[in-house]
Amino acid sequence: MSTQFATLGEGAEVPASPVPKPAADAAPVESPLRLFLRQYAESKIALIGAALLLLLALAALLAPVLASQNPYDLAQLDILDARLPPSSHAAEAGRRYLLGTDEQGRDMLSAMLYGLRISLAIGIVATVAALSLGSTLGLLAAYAGGRLDAFLMRVVDIQLSFPAILLALVLSTVLQPGVGNVALALVAVQWAYYARTVRAAALVERKKEYIEAAQGLGLSGARIVFRHLLPNCLPPVIVVAALQVANAIALEATLSFLGIGVPITEPSLGLMIANGQQSLLAGQYWMSVYPGLLLLATILAINLVADQLRDVLNPRLSRQ
Repeated sequence: MSTQFATLGEGAEVPASPVPKPAADAAPVESPLRLFLRQYAESKIALIGAALLLLLALAALLAPVLASQNPYDLAQLDILDARLPPSSHAAEAGRRYLLGTDEQGRDMLSAMLYGLRISLAIGIVATVAALSLGSTLGLLAAYAGGRLDAFLMRVVDIQLSFPAILLALVLSTVLQPGVGNVALALVAVQWAYYARTVRAAALVERKKEYIEAAQGLGLSGARIVFRHLLPNCLPPVIVVAALQVANAIALEATLSFLGIGVPITEPSLGLMIANGQQSLLAGQYWMSVYPGLLLLATILAINLVADQLRDVLNPRLSRQ
């Protein structure tokens, strides 16, 4: 096989190489938010969970507007309307109880909306407070190291060795019944989970080059921790926080069911279930079953959202 070579003369012009043009059909670069939403929407079950959670949150937020009565206002209650079955009419003409009434004459639908409001508020407030405390201590332990790291992690190990429900029971018994005290007990129980998670993520990020570059520039430790280290530790913490909201709501319902949670005058879903359990054998199921179904739907929706967040924010743990 022969090979031919083209020889250019001295006066010959060398043709210019064609400049490649960008492809017209090149896909636009997605923003991080659009990428996150697209990956989250890949699961239809997660979308159903997010829609259900949004619906429940709106119902709890608009409880004073949607509820036909304020179940916490004793002046609006009538003892003659106690234990009415679903779709019953009140003694006062013009009012109908779609889900019946409880033993105090409260409208079950109104009481459930207000109870859901309290349960979600306690769960979210306790989670945010525990997240802030645990993340701060976890970052401090990972960045400082040494004896401080060893001391904080031993405290975390001791707390995690006890069941969460046991610690919550002890703290709720010592504190007076109230919404704020229940949230405080949940914060004391849950902060260790965030401290352990943030410390593990921060130890990995601490060894990377951008942290060494920030230290070389002479940045303060607080700025390195909260401006550079913390944002890169957030993805696993967000997943843990989403799961802990459901756990906080379940713990609050357990404490209220045992009678050491929220006060009787402002019942949450757990206390409503406890108040209605004695009427189950008498056939008055609605006082306990309906709040239980609402509590189950809330926890299920949060878990569905948290499970998809885990797959999107940490693809290495994806079940696919």
